[in-house]
Amino acid sequence: MPLPTPLRPAVFAGALLALLTACAGSPSTASGPVSEGPAASATTAPRIPEQVSNAAWETDMQRFAAEDAQSPPPRGGVVFTGSSSIRLWDTLAQDFPGVPVINRGFGGSELRDSTWYADRTIVRYAPRQILIYAGDNDLHAGRTPQQVHADFVAFVERVRRDLPKAKIAYISTKPSPSRAQLLPAQREANALVAAEAKRLGVDYIDIFTPMLDASGQPDEALFVEDRLHMNAAGYDIWQRVITPYVK
Repeated sequence: MPLPTPLRPAVFAGALLALLTACAGSPSTASGPVSEGPAASATTAPRIPEQVSNAAWETDMQRFAAEDAQSPPPRGGVVFTGSSSIRLWDTLAQDFPGVPVINRGFGGSELRDSTWYADRTIVRYAPRQILIYAGDNDLHAGRTPQQVHADFVAFVERVRRDLPKAKIAYISTKPSPSRAQLLPAQREANALVAAEAKRLGVDYIDIFTPMLDASGQPDEALFVEDRLHMNAAGYDIWQRVITPYVK
């Protein structure tokens, strides 16, 4: 039987490349974007919507890193994190004089986002206390009160994994006029979280009730034109209610 004709080098190289590509798989078939940091792996990369609500939060993470490089926050401070109500709190430092506060809110985020990015918004600062406002956008996006409750538990577990001695406080969802249809869901979610917070030894801060008017509806006087974000009067209530919990 005649011996097979050897492949020419160019043909052999092309065949080898094709074989390697087939074995490795195309990058475009990946299940989700790859996360930066030590937690990144093929099994933990964020997949939307299971783990994060929006992969675009990476831009905020890079902004935080740039701010830290320019002016490193002190370790052992108090981190405020969560969604836009935290991000837009421009008077945070003045409202808590003498407290080394660090604002790490990223607008539009949900509770699970704060859990996923805890390494970069909380843990890196080794804070003595974390106050989180999240859950409002979650319900607006269609997540249930039970999912908010589960996400709250996951957040506490994640923080305590690296910061077992840090105090945690959960700021309840606020009643916004533009989301008045969510009031029943907010009440249910707040009640579930409040009960779980007591069991877990987490402070639960009720800002929902003080922001209702005499008829039990969201107080329009506490909000800017979009009827979702707060004006100075709204933040005055937050400062007054939250101050006793800041350690």
